[in-house]
Amino acid sequence: MTNKRIILFAGHYGSGKTNIAVNYAIKLKREGFPVLIADLDIVNPYFRTKDSERELSEKGIELICSEFANTNLDIPSLPKDMYRAVNDKRYRAVMDIGGDDAGAVALGRFAPFIREEGDYEMVFVANFFRPLTRKAEEAFEVMKEIEAASSLRFTSIVNNSNLGEATDGEDVISTFSEAEKLSELSGLPLLFTSCEKKLYEQLKKSGKEIFPLELQSKLF
Repeated sequence: MTNKRIILFAGHYGSGKTNIAVNYAIKLKREGFPVLIADLDIVNPYFRTKDSERELSEKGIELICSEFANTNLDIPSLPKDMYRAVNDKRYRAVMDIGGDDAGAVALGRFAPFIREEGDYEMVFVANFFRPLTRKAEEAFEVMKEIEAASSLRFTSIVNNSNLGEATDGEDVISTFSEAEKLSELSGLPLLFTSCEKKLYEQLKKSGKEIFPLELQSKLF
């Protein structure tokens, strides 16, 4: 895990970064930190942190997102309040970044503030079951594209490989080698492997750092 004030989750479309961002924010709140979560994903209208707005509010976690999230309007705009995620140092800030380089462009406007403070973890979320990131080499190329678009460097990796509800423990275990290879290619540590909560007991026996997830709903 990490003790940085700002933690950013970014990755390819369908990597599952939003689920991780929501769960990580809840984890920080349970540990006693004041937490806010910022949704910078202006690209993907299906999985959004706003889907968990009620649960986050009940737990005392503040959500900052576009006023158009979960509406029929998909306008690439961000609220001015979004700057609080990088400027209000009273909070641990979790930031959900849009998929690939196109979505990461939105992060670029906040990059100077994040670099200046220097207290951040930028996590690449890898799902080795997705079509364009099945291999470590492919995932590494996506990493570099996001870094170029966002003007920030990744500092760690999360293995969030899954096949949705059909995922079993052996599916996740089969991706350990690709995750380790991506770590070697990038020179970055593997922060943890995430999985649906029901698989946690099986996967923790692997000796890896495992982070169990309560899955977020999908809007249609």
